[in-house]
Amino acid sequence: MDHLLHFDRTLDELDPPRWTPPAADATHLMRTVHELRCVPLGELRPADLRTLIAQQVALPYVLPLAVRLLIEEPLLDAYFYEGDLLLTAVGAPASAWALLPELGARLRTVVSALPETAVAGLPRGAAEELARFVGEPAPPST
Repeated sequence: MDHLLHFDRTLDELDPPRWTPPAADATHLMRTVHELRCVPLGELRPADLRTLIAQQVALPYVLPLAVRLLIEEPLLDAYFYEGDLLLTAVGAPASAWALLPELGARLRTVVSALPETAVAGLPRGAAEELARFVGEPAPPST
């Protein structure tokens, strides 16, 4: 969790090299990710974390921030729907979670404690994705 001690620093500072400005024809998403790398970690919102995790940017710094939020509110609606930050986080590559084994274990505990009714309200395929993250067999499809 020592990555959380850098709330006043940006990903450009913590995750070198600094990125060059996006190309003039860069997509909105690319421009957004570049901008988010210049925001102090303490100012990143849940939607920002979801975007950075989905784009696999600086995961050793971003995942701890997301897990901190998800421990408090596992089905947090970051931007698109209830549980979107959770599903994005559990979809992060196993190699990223391997660098953060304690955080991964904490999130697995949170996921394991979710009521079936809450999981049933998530988008199609979410239950399988959560089960994969926890390491359980996927529930049967209905």
